[in-house]
Amino acid sequence: MAITAALVKELREKTGAGMMACQRALQEANGDMEEAVKLLRKKGLSAAAKKAGRTAKDGLVAIAVSEDRTRAGIVELNCETDFVARTERYQGFAQALAQQVANEQIGDVEAMKAAKSEADPAHTVAEAVASQIATIGENILLSRVHAMKAEAGAVIGSYLHMGGKIGVLVMVSSGADEEVVKDVAMHIAAAEPRFLAPETVPEAAIAEEREIAKAQVPPGKPEQVVAKIVDGKIAKFFEQACLVEQPFVKNPEQKVKDMLAARGGAKVLAFTRFKLGEGAGA
Repeated sequence: MAITAALVKELREKTGAGMMACQRALQEANGDMEEAVKLLRKKGLSAAAKKAGRTAKDGLVAIAVSEDRTRAGIVELNCETDFVARTERYQGFAQALAQQVANEQIGDVEAMKAAKSEADPAHTVAEAVASQIATIGENILLSRVHAMKAEAGAVIGSYLHMGGKIGVLVMVSSGADEEVVKDVAMHIAAAEPRFLAPETVPEAAIAEEREIAKAQVPPGKPEQVVAKIVDGKIAKFFEQACLVEQPFVKNPEQKVKDMLAARGGAKVLAFTRFKLGEGAGA
């Protein structure tokens, strides 16, 4: 069967593979389009396996939030170079993954890889990633996903910084306008809080900080003085590590909790912050 330019073009549009690869697949499949697609997918999986060991710490963080701001998803999708991360194809793929996380509320990477791809239900997300590896020519790693669903009356805000190098999702209770939610999300991106509030810090983390603080006190101090110094260091730790205790980035003389109280009284209920590379390095 003659392999026409129109057939090659159709296969390229279906798979995103290169022109010569499409032509060879069609020749091998004797012009059968579906068989040619299968051949390209098989070769793509083989190519993906060869690239799987290569370092992939560039890429981007992508976010999707539903129109009613009650469901959201965030993903870290890594590749080898910033050049690929800036391409429309790669960014579109990352955005589609974030949208699927938001729609299906998938919060685990392995569960996400095993899920049917929303863009191509005949294949899993893992297979879709392998297809992208074969087409783009770089190793691609889906390293982190997180889903967020708003509590009753709450809304979800988001913020992407530096073109997708840092991404934030934040859930805020009723009473916060859009600008307040955005300000909190921007603050989280800049200030890197580890915890929401002092009461959410695990006891083990506090015990570790107390031990470090106590070791830093010069020897010979009375016990009550040591206790006071340690308490002061723990308060400083909360101010540095807990979102609501941090100085608000737009007005460092005001804590985040005070800013919220002054602008409607809303409360931050949850947040997630992804920084590019942290997931790939885990």
